Amino acid sequence: MSMAVVGLVAGMALGFAGYFGGFGAFVLVAALGAIGFVAGKFVDGDLEPGDFFRTRTGDRDDRRR
Repeated sequence: MSMAVVGLVAGMALGFAGYFGGFGAFVLVAALGAIGFVAGKFVDGDLEPGDFFRTRTGDRDDRRR
């Protein structure tokens, strides 16, 4: 399935949720979609749990010099 079709389905789901359920349902569907996207990335192996918890090395000022 192409990313265009996935985007179309996600947009339609958000549209239906917003139309029939109001703004609260729209936000809920969008949040659950984002959680599902991240979970899918973990399952596919594109993300590692450490990607969210790595510490930065150096300050911002060090990179600007």
